Amino acid sequence: MRDFFIRTGDTLTVTIPGTIIPAAAAPVPLTGSSVKMKVEKMSVCLEGDELPQSLKVPLAYTAGPYTTPGQGALTLTLTPANKTSKTKCEGKYILIKGGDFTAKFDVSTPAQQPGSPPTSDPQLVKNGIAKFATTNTTSKAG
Repeated sequence: MRDFFIRTGDTLTVTIPGTIIPAAAAPVPLTGSSVKMKVEKMSVCLEGDELPQSLKVPLAYTAGPYTTPGQGALTLTLTPANKTSKTKCEGKYILIKGGDFTAKFDVSTPAQQPGSPPTSDPQLVKNGIAKFATTNTTSKAG
């Protein structure tokens, strides 16, 4: 299925139900790594660009009553609808808008519910969704 190219300046939105990750709370801008291909003078995003540098570090989070922040790592799993099926650029598939895809937050240090003693968040894996948004309305690929 053909869809719009994702490029520098487009955004990633991550939703993990019941969990607040401040670094991912607002749409996060993407940076395309392609040096050979541009859409409207902006580098296209290649496979691997879906997770911005700002989200590759350990991230603080809170969840429900667990208001003392913990930490974890975010991973994304693209679907075939989020990247070109045949076309490659610089040896990698090109990201396209597609639909929702899988987001997973793996807790390394659980958030705590205040109290004496504090109670740790028991859910160490939090699943959600992610999606791309683009302002590109001219160039598509499949």
